[in-house]
Amino acid sequence: MKNLGILLSGRGSNFEAIADNVASGTLDAHIAVVISNRADAAGIESARRRGLNALVIPSKGKVREEHDREVVAALRERQVDLICLAGYMRLLSPWFVQQFPNRILNIHPALLPAFPGLEAQKQAFDYGVKVSGCTVHFVDENLDQGAILVQKVVPVLDTDDDHTLAARILEQEHIAYSEAIRMVLEEKYAISGRKVVKKQESSCST
Repeated sequence: MKNLGILLSGRGSNFEAIADNVASGTLDAHIAVVISNRADAAGIESARRRGLNALVIPSKGKVREEHDREVVAALRERQVDLICLAGYMRLLSPWFVQQFPNRILNIHPALLPAFPGLEAQKQAFDYGVKVSGCTVHFVDENLDQGAILVQKVVPVLDTDDDHTLAARILEQEHIAYSEAIRMVLEEKYAISGRKVVKKQESSCST
């Protein structure tokens, strides 16, 4: 069974969705550690309530790479196979990313490459798009630019505001993230340039 490391800074709703899928057996993985850079993150309290290994590694006042080295050491100590960013409000240094090539996932609440960065749902709503959604992608050295694994489309309703749109996108995030994790852990993908291609199940005939 593969080990997951979850990094979060806030409420951790995507972490909770992943943890629920692990607990129910729909995701065949073990959450080896949950790490936050903020002691007051609700996600850390949730991890502790679930009996998971929860660590706070404060980032305040530290040089980025110094903090990243502490986090990487904790992940390596627990032999993490795949890292999932779940509302982790820190940009990872290039050095961090290089330690885990194609082994760091992030979820973004818009259809990348549109609306990268913060408040993506509000960006999309304010722009007047007719559809939005979420994207699970590999993390590379550039913000929200890694190869895309899974996207879910959410229509923008005439009755929406940015908050109701964000809530419906979040529902799809919870589905998309575990789908992408399963693809990676089961190695059911190949990368060609920027394109992630899902491998088809092979069928045997007698």
